[in-house]
Amino acid sequence: MNRVRPRFARLLLDVDSTLCALEGIDQLARAQGAAVAARVAALTERAMAGELPLERVYARRLALVRPDAAALARLGKLYVRRLVPGMARLVADARRAGVEVVLLSGGLRPALLPLLERLGLPGSALFAVDVELDAHGRFARFDRRSPLVRSDGKREVAARLAPAGGKSLLVGDGASDAAARPAVDAFCAFTAVASRPKVVARADHVARDATALRRLLRLR
Repeated sequence: MNRVRPRFARLLLDVDSTLCALEGIDQLARAQGAAVAARVAALTERAMAGELPLERVYARRLALVRPDAAALARLGKLYVRRLVPGMARLVADARRAGVEVVLLSGGLRPALLPLLERLGLPGSALFAVDVELDAHGRFARFDRRSPLVRSDGKREVAARLAPAGGKSLLVGDGASDAAARPAVDAFCAFTAVASRPKVVARADHVARDATALRRLLRLR
């Protein structure tokens, strides 16, 4: 029997509200009280919906939250617990089939490392925003030079990647994911956690869960 080859050679996955059922910055904000949480969540939603450029909200949210080492560690555990059903298996099966899997996130890199380990991915497979902590583990700064703090950042990172040796698919739920479409062969709006009409309208494909995404990738 002939083996069915995956449809794409590279799979680029957004993390927040795609691979995992949470927005990391919103989770961090909850520890600062209801007022901060509401303000950060509103900024996040407006950025993800494309109503505000990400670069206008990224620093504002972190200034409100200022996550320390303990907060980042808690968030890291939560990312692992809140994996969308079926997505860990999808990643494993995609890699087994020869698909290169890349996590492309505007999230904070230290908090995403436990997720990377859970999925068995190498450090080179994660593109996220670095943060610096001081000697006491308190938040000091984030990497303002990272393209991933901008609305067009995922497009820039995807364009820098070496050729995949085949087609590439980017999967995400937000405006910054849709904006990366020119740098990949196809964009899939993933709606299991959040469905945003403007993002869906720009997508080549729509997947409502991991099963639909498996079909799109042609994974057994």
